[in-house]
Amino acid sequence: MSSRERPRSIVTLTTDFGLADHYAGAMKGVILGLSRDAVIVDITHDIGPQRLLQAVFVTQAAWPFYPSDAIHVVVVDPGVGSERRAIALATPHGRFVGPDNGVLSAALPEAVREQAGGSPGPVALPPDCRAFEITERRYLREPVSATFHGRDVFGPAAAHLSLGVAPSELGAPVDTLLAFPPLRARRTPDGALEGQVVHIDRYGNVITDLRAEDLPESAFTVELAGQAVRGPVRTYADASGLAAIVGSTGYLGVVLPTGNAAEALGVDVGAPVTLRAGR
Repeated sequence: MSSRERPRSIVTLTTDFGLADHYAGAMKGVILGLSRDAVIVDITHDIGPQRLLQAVFVTQAAWPFYPSDAIHVVVVDPGVGSERRAIALATPHGRFVGPDNGVLSAALPEAVREQAGGSPGPVALPPDCRAFEITERRYLREPVSATFHGRDVFGPAAAHLSLGVAPSELGAPVDTLLAFPPLRARRTPDGALEGQVVHIDRYGNVITDLRAEDLPESAFTVELAGQAVRGPVRTYADASGLAAIVGSTGYLGVVLPTGNAAEALGVDVGAPVTLRAGR
């Protein structure tokens, strides 16, 4: 099949690069320089700096809506230039490229992620997933910067995958990856749920790791930043002041219609959250 006949490949990007600097643009340039017909989709470049778990949440909220041959690049990489591995992961629902620091967790089944002994911890790959360490120099941009692997390692690897290079050509296979456990609040002996804030969206909605299926069937109270927030409400319009609502991702959020809940509460990603039944 000629390059003209080859279907255009989708390459999604999730990073903490922001848009104030050249980083995201340079990575896109490298991809397009190698694979001119690639369809680049920005999931976001606004992951908080070094916020690995936030990147996992955003990635798992987005990838299911893409074709199974899409390539998902996730670059939140505080260990760039160190001994941490660069990975290309092939799964039944897409290919994922990024550092081996837990950000690729969203690509793995929850049953596999439950093996993680830490945050993140090593897990064995299931039979239908294959991972390869990106080391083959001909698929990298030379010279490789010690501080910008998004441009010099992950971007080129994604571009070559989009051109039909098999993940196995990028380097040697690996049997384990670092992964975060599933995003799910912990049930305490007294029946409460203890979790954390995993994302704050552009509206200031505070999204937690409390799942809809784990919530009480009736009223509950969310304790966050020293405040008690009542729930649930079904829609934003039903809220009067701070309120708890299950959002489109299936996770509980604390919202402030026409306002910014994160600013009102003074919280950021990682803040602890406790939910108790009753008011």
